[in-house]
Amino acid sequence: MSGVYVVICFLLLIVVLLQQGKGGDIASAFGGSGSSQAAFGARAGSTVLTRATTVLGALFIVGAMVLGIIDQRGPGSVVSGLDAPADAPAEATPEAAEQP
Repeated sequence: MSGVYVVICFLLLIVVLLQQGKGGDIASAFGGSGSSQAAFGARAGSTVLTRATTVLGALFIVGAMVLGIIDQRGPGSVVSGLDAPADAPAEATPEAAEQP
């Protein structure tokens, strides 16, 4: 699942970087050069890149929530299941503490 999430992140990054900036329309509304149809520029139609951004953004959010839920299951210790070092003193191991 995390590999798919990484691919979604990279695709979202590429799609966002490929889109054209819209700062010029806002600048023209406040006295800059160029023509503008409305206060903040004319709205362009939905392109393939904007739809891809919407879909990948939704997948990014859903994937983050799924990975967060998966991470919360179980006791989840990094060192759980590891044996004590071989040169550890006998009183430091849990087995020695259980014996009378």
